[in-house]
Amino acid sequence: MRMTERVTLSVIFGAVPICICFVAGWWISIPLVPESWIPLCGLAGFLVGVVVDILFLSTWVRHAYSMKPIVWMSVYLVYSVGMFGFFMGVPLFHVALAFPAGCFVGGWLVHRGADSTRMKKAAKDSAAFTTSVLAIVCVASAAIALASPSTGADLQGMLRLPFQVTPVMIMCLILGGGLSLLLLQWWLTLKSVELAYGYFAVRTSSSISA
Repeated sequence: MRMTERVTLSVIFGAVPICICFVAGWWISIPLVPESWIPLCGLAGFLVGVVVDILFLSTWVRHAYSMKPIVWMSVYLVYSVGMFGFFMGVPLFHVALAFPAGCFVGGWLVHRGADSTRMKKAAKDSAAFTTSVLAIVCVASAAIALASPSTGADLQGMLRLPFQVTPVMIMCLILGGGLSLLLLQWWLTLKSVELAYGYFAVRTSSSISA
């Protein structure tokens, strides 16, 4: 495994226990401790995540390409949930997850000795998964927007629009924007897998030749 892959996988894997432990420490402590202690509980959770990485991260990275797909799908879902919460339900930034997903799938295919035909099929399968997850995120985001009576005013103020945002406009934005995001997610995932596969294939060939 080359240094580029090792670093990328370390970042992808390493952030998961840190984020989960931090969020768990913060939210679990809310009903149990005084408000002034909550940040300390979050910090304690963060440190627990760091300890988990110290103990297990190198093993996870070493065996990353031999793990079952369900493990990586779970990691992707963790990031999706995290981004949904961090960006307060706005699905726009979820398309960025196509890049680490494509990077892993491309590297995994090269390590498995997959040819271009198998690569294209895996790219489509990956795009189907990432786009399906984004579709769920979009539905949840739309439900929140439609349920809130202040969505129109929030959009008007945020975008500094000189007109009132009506429910019809909101629905058009949800449908048009959501469809555009889904198409973009599909395309970015496909291209990310193809580019990562090409990059790692060339690097692997160069190493063998040398």
